Amino acid sequence: MPGSVEQNSAPLSGLRALDLTGELGWLLGRILADVGVEVRKLDPPGGDPGRNLAPVIEGPAGAISAAWVAYNMGKSRLDLDLGTSEGRELFLDLASEVDFVFESEEPGILDSLGIGWYELHKRNPALILTSVTPYGQDGPLAGTPASDMELMSAGGAVWLTGDADRPPVRMTLPQSICWAGSYAAVGTMIAHHHRQLTGQGQHVDMSAQAGLLPALVHAPSFFDLLGENPLRAGGYLVGRNINGAAMRNIWPCRDGYVTWAIYGGAAGRQSNRGMVEWMDDKGMAPEYLKNMDWSTFDVATVTLAEVSEMESAIAAFLETVTKAEFLQQADVRRMLGYVVSTAADIAVDEQLAAREVWSEEFVPELGRPLRFPDGWLRIDGCRQGVALPVSGGEK
Repeated sequence: MPGSVEQNSAPLSGLRALDLTGELGWLLGRILADVGVEVRKLDPPGGDPGRNLAPVIEGPAGAISAAWVAYNMGKSRLDLDLGTSEGRELFLDLASEVDFVFESEEPGILDSLGIGWYELHKRNPALILTSVTPYGQDGPLAGTPASDMELMSAGGAVWLTGDADRPPVRMTLPQSICWAGSYAAVGTMIAHHHRQLTGQGQHVDMSAQAGLLPALVHAPSFFDLLGENPLRAGGYLVGRNINGAAMRNIWPCRDGYVTWAIYGGAAGRQSNRGMVEWMDDKGMAPEYLKNMDWSTFDVATVTLAEVSEMESAIAAFLETVTKAEFLQQADVRRMLGYVVSTAADIAVDEQLAAREVWSEEFVPELGRPLRFPDGWLRIDGCRQGVALPVSGGEK
């Protein structure tokens, strides 16, 4: 692990948590583990079923889900059978000595086992219980299971995904668990602040569906400004033009894709001018683009035909450049754009490397370390990240 950034005692070191969550709540514990909470993951006998979730990585000591490792790194493990009275009593004993409990069971399940909020609060009044469920603890859908596809649809994000002339499309990779886990972590910290002021714990009720609504924050403002609901726009920018012209935002280049668009305003004028000057340096700028007065260009009133003509020449030019060339020129010419990074690009990204976000931790099932993003946060110049790998599990 790179060592130029100090990795010292994390801000929440000394706090402890029990993690009963399945996939929907995994990230909650991972986030808090990254900032110092000692998180012990309590799994049923035989381990969390999510350990088999595809894609699975094969190793000499067995196989393990890549997602499970990513979201549970930094937690220790304990196999505990809550189906037995002994297991439940042990859980309550453990909960009486920790600061947090995280769970994602169907509402009412923990209560039916005698280990729900009432019993936990009675034994440990300062405890914070965070429940992460698809639809929350109450309401007509409380207790209804949901996949990522169902949650992304129920939260409205799927409606805005894809092209306007086609049906909505699903998100390529599961995102509901990320939204739910991150907002659950925020809620847990708010409850922790309350506890610091009052000494009292609280029950944090996180609805994954409700947690997805911030992904749509542009939609209400879109309606307020234009009086219409936003539609799927695919690789285009919409809502900036009174003539219905959409500005292309994703462009193919020689070795992938870049993001750039014809913009308005002072920054847009500089970006548009920079693109045309670059094209002209390469002998690929048509006269009408070279003669454009970007100081008077109005992105709100330009016609679709005018946009199409400009974008046709720009598209032909961008197909001749590489992502690296585009990124270098975007910096030099102050263009508003970036490369569309692949996973391979991210793995060698210079900015991420400079921030030392990568760590390698040994995974027992694989018999080797895995590289994963770790140092996402610095406080007062000190890197925060996990302190220990996922252990094989205590009995």
